[in-house]
Amino acid sequence: MKRNINNMITRLQNKLIFMGFVIGGIQSGNSQLPMKMDSTAYTQNISNSNISFDMVKIPGGTYDMGSETGNMDEKPLHKVKIDSIWAGKYEVTWEVFDLFLAENQNLFHAEPEGKLEKLDAISRPSPPFEDPSLGMGKAGFPVINISPYAALTFCKWLSTVTGRFYRLPTEAEWEYMCKTGPDGKDFFKEGGKGLDLFAWSYDNSDYQYSKVGEKLPNAHGLYDILGNVGEWTLDQYDETFYGKSKDSVSVNPWNIPTRLHPRVYRGGSWNDDVTDISPTKRSTSGPYLQKNDPQIPKSFWWYTDASYIGFRLVSPVKQPTEEEALKFWQIALDE
Repeated sequence: MKRNINNMITRLQNKLIFMGFVIGGIQSGNSQLPMKMDSTAYTQNISNSNISFDMVKIPGGTYDMGSETGNMDEKPLHKVKIDSIWAGKYEVTWEVFDLFLAENQNLFHAEPEGKLEKLDAISRPSPPFEDPSLGMGKAGFPVINISPYAALTFCKWLSTVTGRFYRLPTEAEWEYMCKTGPDGKDFFKEGGKGLDLFAWSYDNSDYQYSKVGEKLPNAHGLYDILGNVGEWTLDQYDETFYGKSKDSVSVNPWNIPTRLHPRVYRGGSWNDDVTDISPTKRSTSGPYLQKNDPQIPKSFWWYTDASYIGFRLVSPVKQPTEEEALKFWQIALDE
């Protein structure tokens, strides 16, 4: 990923433009609708494969982001407004991600020439240094040990393959779809009694991640939103970010990254104590996630020490135009 002053200036100049776009955007007439779509859920099939994944609708609303009793970077409690989005019912699994890897690109040779050109232009990860699942299992298990850049590039590839725009959630979106229910109440605080029923943690995981969907879902029907593996977001970490909007309602906030670390991941994992798994806890990336990578330079795609971090997809209800999507990838991937 290119890192220079001009890129950062361009990115910051576009920040205000994309505050609204990241969540909403303009409905594109070119998006092909997924199969089995209704007003609350849909199943996205991936052409030329028997692979599909489920998305559920998260109605927009205003909520209290943060915590009055958590860590200092979870304060102050402040109002945030989120637009409606679709969210992955499960964390992204290896079956879906493996279609993205270079050895599988021949599956899409029958696509129209224009789409093939776009697919061929998207970079693929280099081979991992070791089995990225670390022998813990792949079929039905969430993707782990990948960088935020790899997750975002996968989202760009998936958007090209399906014709529907996919990305990572912002921090604000993630917390909203984790802790609120359709009634707007804090689900895990007021209704989600017994975290063990919803989340895999160090106490019940047998020291490894589990297949998706084996615990109870939250109020929106999202499985493993807490525990199992943490989930990458779009945001760069800033411990003071919440305080910048404490006196107003923040609408679709996104702290656009300007450097590789620290990025935010959320939700806790199989490797965390129950006391460290919370809808509001903010976890951060750093070089420590690559300490066992012997390569020089270290891989930009694979993190050898992130066996507890994966990701979940979101898709705006209002789809962006092709031009808006292109600008988003230029910012999110620093292209």
